[in-house]
Parts: sequence; structure tokens; C-alpha cells
Amino acid sequence: MTDFELLTAADVQLMQGLAQRVTATRPELISADASYGELAWVWGQGCALHRSTWPRRLWFSGAELVAWGWAFLPRRVRRNDGSFTDVTGASLSYQVHPDHAALVDEVIEWYDGVAAGLERTVMPTDAEEFALRRWAAHGYETDVEALGDTGDWTQLNQRDLTDVEQPVLPAGFRFRTADEAGPEAAVRAHVDAWTNSSYTAQSYQDVRQTAAYRGDLHVLVEAPGGTMASSTIMWFDEANRTVEFEPVGTHPDYRRLGLARAMMLHGMRLARAAGATQATVVCLGAPGHPAARGLYHGLGFRELSRDAPLVRARTAG
Repeated sequence: MTDFELLTAADVQLMQGLAQRVTATRPELISADASYGELAWVWGQGCALHRSTWPRRLWFSGAELVAWGWAFLPRRVRRNDGSFTDVTGASLSYQVHPDHAALVDEVIEWYDGVAAGLERTVMPTDAEEFALRRWAAHGYETDVEALGDTGDWTQLNQRDLTDVEQPVLPAGFRFRTADEAGPEAAVRAHVDAWTNSSYTAQSYQDVRQTAAYRGDLHVLVEAPGGTMASSTIMWFDEANRTVEFEPVGTHPDYRRLGLARAMMLHGMRLARAAGATQATVVCLGAPGHPAARGLYHGLGFRELSRDAPLVRARTAG
């Protein structure tokens, strides 16, 4: 019988610990959906709604976690505008410590078991040479659609914090933190920036409960009149002295004013003061999604890793 245990908050902390250990030695093996901050963000913002469709499996060497798989099974996603999106296939996030690379076959076999009969996708990094060969051996092929000009593959970008320029905001705007602005403003800022989001007050409450969240590193830009025009959460991996921006968003009425740039510069300076020496951020990598990539490259970020999206058709086993 296939191992079908649902993901818990305690599991996420163990998974973050593995992300920290891999980041310390082989950061190019960290995919965008398996990073320290992304794990906390995805768990927090979606657990109340979707945890029943999130099976996981953990692999240990002694007491130490060395591999994990987190499957996302079919579900209905309700958007804040009242619409629904039905997700009919399965996707997988996973991480295997490079010293235990052979476990990738067990990860694949577990995934094929919990997602049997469904179209299955997965996004290892292109640096996972051994894993890519094993996925191919199990019938997974390059996801041509995901790699198209408007595809949804992502890249993880990094820069150091040695020299961070002074941010400049337009007149009348000011920086705030979530600790200062409060939960209602923090939720409103996210929903305004991501109009098709399913984010709620409960989502934010669950994000705040993650071990990695810090309200003083959740930065907002307040516009004249009080609207929170831009926001980002920074996730501080103290073991590696790295801070990750996730998510980054701006209200549609306040775009093209340089707010996101100023906010991230301000955030990097806050992170440096907290002890961080590097920053990371994820963006879509396809040519048809240039906006975020252009912003981050203009801030000095450069690609650290990128997805190699794979798919196995519904009819295959």
C-alpha cells in the first residue's frame, strides 16, 4: 500500500532543515519550490484550504531527514473574485540530499503511487544530473509546454548584500513593516497585488505561525492616503545567513513607480542589519514573463538555479 500521510507543520520544519543543509554545500540543487522560504510560504498560505490533498513522505538516515516528497493532488481552488480553478493533475516538490542521491528512485516510485492515473509533473533543477536520468528512466519527459515562451518554469536568483544602494520612494510614500501595519493591512496588500489569489486572513494567520516568519522582515510600502501599495515577505535562513523574498507584489494602480525596487532595496538593508549576507528571489524564467526578471536583474540578482520541468502523461501507468 502506498504511504499516504498528510503534510504537517512539523514536517515543514524538518524539510526546511534539509534545505539549509543542501544550501550550505550545493545551492544549485535547491529548486525554487524546495527553498527554505518557499516551503514556509506555500505551507502557510495554503494549508487551511488544501492540506487534505497534500500527501508527503519523509526518508531518514538515523534521526536526520535526507529526502522528502510533497505531492499536490487534484483540488478546487477558489479565487478571491469568486471564481474557481479545478486542478486535475498532480505535481511534486521534493528534495534529496546529494549524499543520498539514490533515494530519488524511491521518491519517484512513491509519487507514481499516490498520483496513479493522473498526469504528473515535477520540476527538478537542471543541475540534478543523476536525478534527471532517473526521472527519464521512470517515463518522465521534458515538459515542452512548460518550457514555452510563456511557460511556468522558474529560476532562483541570488546576490550578495555587501553593497546595497539607498532606496528612494516617491514623495508621500513610506516603508512599513507588518508588525507596524497590522494583519488586515498585510492581507489587503497581498490580495490587491495578486487579484486572482485565494489568500485570506486565515492564510496569513497560518503564514505567521511558521517558524521562519518574522513580522519585522515583512515589508510594505504605504501610499499617501493609507493604501498598502507594495509588499514582500523576507524569510531569513540564519544558518546560511540568506534571506529570501517571497512573495513580491504591487497594487496595479501603483505599478511603474519604482516601489518594488525601493522596497526590495530597503528589505535588503534590513536583512543585512539582521545578519544576512546574501539574498535570493524566484521569478518565472520564460521569455514571455520579463517583468519580474528584469526588476531582479536590475537589482543585481543573477540566476543560481533553474527548473527542468518534466511530465508523465495520464495514460502512462
